[in-house]
Amino acid sequence: MTIIEVTPFIMRNAIVSFAANDFAKAVSSATLTPSGGTTPFKGLKPDAVFTFPQSVTWTLDLEFAQDWSADTSLSRYLFEHQGETIAATLNPDDKTSGTTSWAITVAIAPGAVGGPVDSVATSTVSLGIVGAPVPTTVPPAGGGTFAAPEPDEA
Repeated sequence: MTIIEVTPFIMRNAIVSFAANDFAKAVSSATLTPSGGTTPFKGLKPDAVFTFPQSVTWTLDLEFAQDWSADTSLSRYLFEHQGETIAATLNPDDKTSGTTSWAITVAIAPGAVGGPVDSVATSTVSLGIVGAPVPTTVPPAGGGTFAAPEPDEA
């Protein structure tokens, strides 16, 4: 069995862009979230048990600081473009090499306005993704490649 190495990262230098605008400074959490499952069927015989996979759908879940003072803020962008589908990118680890960027098309929805007293006004949105995220991998510096391990041959 092959032992697979892991290179974890701390998400603190990301790209969260809609069209050509990177809003990562306003975002405290960005997650591409899959949703799906299975649909079971049980017949009236003990061996009549079936499980069918469901199609997977995706969302881009964002938590961000509200900013209504700037015309170019994420709050205003989501409000002004609600109902549109826009090309977006999430790169959770913004390095020049050895990282994966995710291209998506999202259905824009606005965030909340306001919040509790004595707190930074934040908002959370879940933006539907058209289709599935498309990864683009930038190889590590030094010419290495990312490759899935070969399955063990028994």
